[in-house]
Amino acid sequence: MTRHLEHFAAPGRDGHVFVGPQDGQLRRSNFRDDWVKARKAAGVTAELHFHDLRHTGNTLASTAGTSTRELMTRMGPSSSRAALIYQHMTSDRDRAIADRLGAMIRNGGGETSG
Repeated sequence: MTRHLEHFAAPGRDGHVFVGPQDGQLRRSNFRDDWVKARKAAGVTAELHFHDLRHTGNTLASTAGTSTRELMTRMGPSSSRAALIYQHMTSDRDRAIADRLGAMIRNGGGETSG
């Protein structure tokens, strides 16, 4: 990944990780052939679709604590319904939530009124 970022991505924090033929933004019309060529060169089967990478990235962002609104912004034009697709419950996240709730209760932050 570091090699790719150094040699093939657009420069700067806001530069695109993947760029088109003339260092421009990727478009569907100029991407498919490059994706297939790169996937084959990396020895990755055709069962991995480019959208799977988007799904993984958005799921990891969600697991890191990204809100629905933040996830929508990262994804580009999107609905809250689309963003919710990436907000999977994972066993790691479930454990973190349980630990946090336990700490709140132990510290008196989990009291209910009434």
